[in-house]
Amino acid sequence: MNNFFINISMIFILLCFLSYNVYSQDKNNFNPKKAAIYSSIVPGLGQFHTKKYWKIPIIYAGLITSGYYINQNYTSYKLYKDTYISRINGDLSDDLQYNNDDLKILSTFYRRNTEISVLFFSLAYILNIIDASVSAHLLEYNINENLSMQINPIYHNSILHNNITLSIKF
Repeated sequence: MNNFFINISMIFILLCFLSYNVYSQDKNNFNPKKAAIYSSIVPGLGQFHTKKYWKIPIIYAGLITSGYYINQNYTSYKLYKDTYISRINGDLSDDLQYNNDDLKILSTFYRRNTEISVLFFSLAYILNIIDASVSAHLLEYNINENLSMQINPIYHNSILHNNITLSIKF
């Protein structure tokens, strides 16, 4: 029990004599252009550069999911399109249970889904670059204790003019 009080008193004495300043943000020299270039070369590298590690799996989940659906939809599109073309040319040796009109509708459906999946892939890639650049910009943002605001009424000699000014000092 005596050691416990000695330890607590030692910690208290150390905390009393040690002083340091705590800032809301560390001074970082993140270059937004560099973060955007990193993310455009390798998706997620800009987030790694700005130390936003938790965003990297989200980026890759979006890109891999979009890539998966691009592959699935394109494979189905090619199957139905090739089957439709071969049936038009007179080859009826396929195992599909669809008629020609259904094959045409299915090929159009999967072509549209392929294009939408490519659009989502492109959107995820572009958002990756924008996010890296914006994160680097926000890490450069300076939060300072010297921010103040003053509201002062101004009275002119004329009866027609009553003003209030608002000044913000950085």
